[in-house]
Amino acid sequence: MIQKQRSFQTRKMNDLGKLYLIPTPIGNLEDMTYRAVRLLGEVDLLLAEDTRHTIKLLNHFNISTKMQSFHEHSNPHEIDSYIEQLQQGQNIGLVSDAGMPLINDPGHPLVSKVLEADIPVISLPGANAALTALIASGLSAERFTYYGFFPRDKKEQQKVLELIGKHEETALFYESPYRIKQALQAVVNILGDEREVVIARELTKSYEEYLRGSAVDLLAYLEENQLKGEIVLLIEGGGLEEEVSFDHLPYKQHVELMMSSQGMMAKEAIKQVAKLRGVKKQEVYNAYHEL
Repeated sequence: MIQKQRSFQTRKMNDLGKLYLIPTPIGNLEDMTYRAVRLLGEVDLLLAEDTRHTIKLLNHFNISTKMQSFHEHSNPHEIDSYIEQLQQGQNIGLVSDAGMPLINDPGHPLVSKVLEADIPVISLPGANAALTALIASGLSAERFTYYGFFPRDKKEQQKVLELIGKHEETALFYESPYRIKQALQAVVNILGDEREVVIARELTKSYEEYLRGSAVDLLAYLEENQLKGEIVLLIEGGGLEEEVSFDHLPYKQHVELMMSSQGMMAKEAIKQVAKLRGVKKQEVYNAYHEL
């Protein structure tokens, strides 16, 4: 029964168009792949975040594919129209201004709806600023987390930086040259002066630059030097102890754990457990003494 269903879906999909997610260069036009250039010219319609930007790319490769703008403010009903075109066998390409589509760029609602309609979505490999910066940063590339743009709100900065400090993985952010000093100051305040950071800017362009060092050293450098261009900020992970929750323990076991691990007397351990758990000391006392 499952095999028959799969063969039916295969026959149906052969009559459908495809949605291609096509990466574009993050700076250097030579980073376009042959396949990406070919598909830009072969699709029936190209959806672009900013057609004024994408037309420069198409003109460079002598491509005249029909374009329509598709961005975060696009009417959701437009997606229904694109799905109809795909169901009629037309192929559509989606590009962002630079790099991989959907990475901090519009497109997720479209991809989600197209998949719900059982229409093939095909992603092409290509340029990505965060990963390009990571592999040349000198920081560990075995485990990493991409967070998007560095938070502006101070409470959010503290929350995310504490999270980074508790996990042994490199953190990747995009940041503006006008806010990079504030971001580094937050790193210093929460993760310490010696936290290893890397600033990668203008990747693949003529003025590509990597600044590597401790957070405090790079902050001092920025006091004397104004950066320009698009920036990837990479932060070394780990170094902060993970907070352990004992909320699952009965009060008696928690008190006994404090006594054995901290060398406390019962009275002091009861007081500390009550403080940590946010309850009255008498409640913990009664539980410990089984009253």
